[in-house]
Amino acid sequence: MAVAEIPVAPSEPEAAPILPVRVYRHRLPTRVWHWVNAVTLLIMLMSGLMIFNAHPRLYWGQYGANVDHAWLEIGSTKDTGFFRLGSLKVETTGVLGRWTDAKGVEKTWAFPGWATIPTSYNLADGRRWHLFFAWVLAISLSLYMLWTAFRGHLKKDLHVRRAEWSPRHIWHDIKDHARLRFPKGAAAARYNILQKLSYIGVIFVLLPLMIATGLTMSPGFNATAPWLLDLFGGRQSARSIHFIAAWALVAFFLVHILMVLLAGPVNEIRSMLSGWFRLPPERGEGA
Repeated sequence: MAVAEIPVAPSEPEAAPILPVRVYRHRLPTRVWHWVNAVTLLIMLMSGLMIFNAHPRLYWGQYGANVDHAWLEIGSTKDTGFFRLGSLKVETTGVLGRWTDAKGVEKTWAFPGWATIPTSYNLADGRRWHLFFAWVLAISLSLYMLWTAFRGHLKKDLHVRRAEWSPRHIWHDIKDHARLRFPKGAAAARYNILQKLSYIGVIFVLLPLMIATGLTMSPGFNATAPWLLDLFGGRQSARSIHFIAAWALVAFFLVHILMVLLAGPVNEIRSMLSGWFRLPPERGEGA
């Protein structure tokens, strides 16, 4: 008796794996300046905190000394450390103003030794570190700004287009960041509006402001450009602005690191080392 053959449907061919797409995202000058700038700003921050320890009070105007009213102060009493901003005073014992070093010795500097260069109190060495790397910052920033302007980086990557100025577009980007919804596909290779505004603010506002206020605090440079004192309202005002701008850069750095960690640190760091960035697949595509 013949046995009927049961037709077998041909198996569907397996879908071809989606290969990762790589794009050349960061050119060599950007990568070099990024890492030089990271090291430079870290050393300048730590040496700047040592300089601040010499007189941990900030003023507005031309003059400032212990008898004058400071708008910000980090200090200590007989038993505690404190941070004062205007009329707000917070105890900071163990962190700022009064703390204990690794050998168990109690210190009364504003910032602890682990946060300063050098780690032991030395105003002269702090100034040497700070002023040397100030030259590194000024020269590298000037070269990078020229390259950005004349080699197309500003127009291609940082230029804010008319549609991006829309309040709806900006608010949409803010909501996406708050929900940790990062761009996928080709959009991930482009700077979004928040990145453009923050990078422009750092490169063309905060860093030049740091350099200009730093020069204003130099008595020797005041003879060359006395108009800087008028521009910033005096040496003490320049010192205050310098301090505020420094912590604005710290805030930018912390947010930048957080975004790198959330977006995928391996891909982000690799792109800043080699220039090549792997595009995250579009939603619904395979990894």
